[in-house]
Formats: sequence, C-alpha cells, structure tokens
Amino acid sequence: MVAQRTGIRSGQNHGHITTQRTLAVSPSYKKGAAGKRVVFVRSIIREVAGFAPYERRIMELIKNSKDKRARKLAKKRLGTFLRAKKKVEEMTSVIAESRRAH
Repeated sequence: MVAQRTGIRSGQNHGHITTQRTLAVSPSYKKGAAGKRVVFVRSIIREVAGFAPYERRIMELIKNSKDKRARKLAKKRLGTFLRAKKKVEEMTSVIAESRRAH
C-alpha cells in the first residue's frame, strides 16, 4: 500500500493529498478458479468414468515408489512438466485417500 501523500512538492510522498479508493476485485483475477458446480460435476464424472489407463499406470508407479518414472510418463502423456507434476500430485492424493478409506 502506498504511504499517505504529504502535500509537499518534493520528497518521497510528494504530491496532492488524496484519499485511497478501495477498488472491487476485477473478474479477470478470478479466471481459472473452479466454481462449486464445476468441481461437483468433475467429481461425478471421475466417479462414473474412473481413471484413464495412463493414470492407473502412474498410480502403480507411485505405489512402487518410482515417482521420477511416474513424472516422466505423465510428462510424455500431458506435454508439459508442470502439468505432469500436478497430475502426479493428484494421483498421490487419490492413493492417500483410498488408503484412508480402507
């Protein structure tokens, strides 16, 4: 946050004294955040359709503590390393959730 202006012509906080306005958050800042409905629909689809073959293989590699190989496979399938890391993290959480359920 910018410090209050002093009204003095020169210096660090120079310039006319004004009041700071608090602006409403722009919709562009919310881009990419999944809504409640989208999260719900995706969970239903995951429940019905299950996992893709490559996702099952990634989970198998993670279970056998071959995380690096799992990331490499995910990168080959998904294209970028960032997406691969996210997918491996997701699969790890799925495995942990299934362990907690049993």
